[in-house]
Amino acid sequence: MNRRKFVQTIGALAPLTTLSKNLSAFEGNVSQKKSIVISTWSGNTKANEKAWEQLIAGKSALDAVHQGVMVPEADPEDMSVGLGGLPDRDGIVTLDACIMDHAGNIGAVMGLENIVHAISVARLVMEKTPHVQLVGDGALQFALEHGFEKENLLTSKSKKAWKAWLKQSQYNPMTTVEEIEKRIEKNHDTIGMLAIDSFSNLSGACTTSGMAYKLHGRVGDSPIIGAGLYVDNEVGAASATGVGEEVVRICGSHTVVEAMRYGHSPEEACKIALERLVKMKGKPYCQKVQIGFIALNNKGETGCYSLLPNFTMAVRNEEGSNVISSKSLL
Repeated sequence: MNRRKFVQTIGALAPLTTLSKNLSAFEGNVSQKKSIVISTWSGNTKANEKAWEQLIAGKSALDAVHQGVMVPEADPEDMSVGLGGLPDRDGIVTLDACIMDHAGNIGAVMGLENIVHAISVARLVMEKTPHVQLVGDGALQFALEHGFEKENLLTSKSKKAWKAWLKQSQYNPMTTVEEIEKRIEKNHDTIGMLAIDSFSNLSGACTTSGMAYKLHGRVGDSPIIGAGLYVDNEVGAASATGVGEEVVRICGSHTVVEAMRYGHSPEEACKIALERLVKMKGKPYCQKVQIGFIALNNKGETGCYSLLPNFTMAVRNEEGSNVISSKSLL
């Protein structure tokens, strides 16, 4: 019996509006088993919970990842994303973010200042413009035209950390790997989030304040589709965290998705991408940088892998919340 005949048969027993609600609930309960949210770093379990709320309410994976990454963006205690993010070497907080849905729609902002929710601006770029990327002053102008309000993103805590760093006079941002590791120990780094919804659709989001004390204008992998994030609904999705220059070098997230396309599991796919970097740059070089990948295929299977130890992936599904410590290549 198809859905129409079923509705016609039951219609005499209950109002159509009540039936529709019951059918929606039934369908959601059946397909919800496949829904899942994953994100980079254990500190993002709160972000996962927000995303999961969206999924169980019947929202899309796009809505889920959007709302999920907004949590750390608005947290002043999180010194790697949004409000309170560590600034560049000039004391300016600049944000990068991108978002991608199941249909290949994409939006990104780079070097955005004074706007807390960079991911929301990125989504507007995707939905309201014919473009896929806006940068710097143009991104800010676009945000203000769409009702966003300017806010000082440099908190007293992040300003204090910046002033302490200034005393060292280390202006080369590529010598700040130790500082990044300290950030990870206290909090976490860039948040990349992936989700699959009850309609079996995938989406992803990635947002960051970038490398601490970077050169003004530096952009890493996070807002670059194919590097920090990539989604292919027929295959899966991937996101990255760590030293963005190295992720860009291998088109990291796209490389992970392509490995899944050819039959590799999410974990294997993450490992393959990292092996490509080690082959390209050599083991001694790679021992000085950290990259972590997370991946989710269209079956709802997940995986992660990192270049160096101590990378974690946060997972939320119908069984609850969980944190997975990734295997490392080096």
